[in-house]
Amino acid sequence: MGNSFRSLAGFGKRMEYKLVGDMLMEGLDCYLPLVDDHGVDCVIKRESGTFIEIQIKARSKTVTEGDAALFAGIEHQPKDNFYFVFYSERLETMWIMSSEEFLNECSTNKQGKNAGKHSIWFNGNKTNRETGLKEEYCYPKFEKYIANNFDRFH
Repeated sequence: MGNSFRSLAGFGKRMEYKLVGDMLMEGLDCYLPLVDDHGVDCVIKRESGTFIEIQIKARSKTVTEGDAALFAGIEHQPKDNFYFVFYSERLETMWIMSSEEFLNECSTNKQGKNAGKHSIWFNGNKTNRETGLKEEYCYPKFEKYIANNFDRFH
């Protein structure tokens, strides 16, 4: 399939469906908005009857070396019952953060055309001493957000 525009443009939507499919396989009650005007990709109804909103962000394995888990230009205001699911295809890693956790950990542009937008960079890049090759890794401060399932949403 290669890196055609069509393939790249559809990556985000494919990852949304993949992750929502994983949520469904775990027994979560998921609803998908028809329009993404508010940065909500999925709504989950918990067993308690309360709802949470989810925004999914994904990076493909073809992104620039060193940027496997860089998520930038995110518009977000604090919101109760709101979570981010970040996924790096190259690192095969998923991070789940609440709105509050994201805002505490992200960087916010102070000026310029992107003033007020947020970025978070989960990975670093180092040279492996044995092989001499560059390797991407999760910064230790973000390891607490790594998730292998969606238990946090139950």
